[in-house]
Amino acid sequence: MSIASENSDTGPKERLMELMHRSENKFCADCGTPDSKWVSSSLGVFICIKCSSVHRSLGVHITKVLSLKLDEWTDEEVDTLLNFGGNTTLNKKYEACLPSSIRKPDPNSSIEERSNYIRRKYELLQFTSDDKKSRHTIHVPSQASNSSPLQSDSSPFSDSPRDKKQHDKNKHRIGNAFRHMGRKDHEHKTPKKTNSLSVKTRVIKKSLNPVWNESLMLSIPENIPPLKVCVYDKDKFSTDDFMGEVEIDIEPLVKATKEYEESKSNEHI
Repeated sequence: MSIASENSDTGPKERLMELMHRSENKFCADCGTPDSKWVSSSLGVFICIKCSSVHRSLGVHITKVLSLKLDEWTDEEVDTLLNFGGNTTLNKKYEACLPSSIRKPDPNSSIEERSNYIRRKYELLQFTSDDKKSRHTIHVPSQASNSSPLQSDSSPFSDSPRDKKQHDKNKHRIGNAFRHMGRKDHEHKTPKKTNSLSVKTRVIKKSLNPVWNESLMLSIPENIPPLKVCVYDKDKFSTDDFMGEVEIDIEPLVKATKEYEESKSNEHI
């Protein structure tokens, strides 16, 4: 008998709450925070709100984050989540080869510590026993610095074609990071801030009134800064022209979301 038919008399929301209250899912899979109310529907892990922001920053191609209370779920999505097996089963996979020298984040860990660990766990698959995982380690700085977002370790690469291919891909990502850092500072300077994270929209071509209707995700630091939106005119053969910027105070929205998520009310914000 299928999972869906066994639960035909129970709605997806009730089934979801039953999954959330299972002993293996009561604590965040990444830092151990109790009463986790977020989940990666693509990985199957139940996580806390702080770790969920890091998951979002990795992109939906790696981990798609949904709220157990705020989002609508279908029976098929709950079936998929149930088939993953829960946090204990998944941590046996993603932390199968976790070195004793690596300290897992705890509920009081900083956003940088969480980001470093979660990226290595799910994006780079450094702690799994899968032979197909990437063997090239990318060092993700645990503290903000003036270095590029991703830095290659100084250890040598093996000569296998797979490692060379991965190395070329990482070089491309690092090169992109340096190119974006290399804008004309004398034309437009912005104050240097620590713990800054950024995302980039797609380019709207051949339009004087561009409309961006895409969803972008950012990891939010402990001390919530204003959201800065910068607009550039894309130039193919020269540096992009800076068009303007605006800062949006998102702290009230984040606090309201946290308060609602922690409450038992079913009303929308």
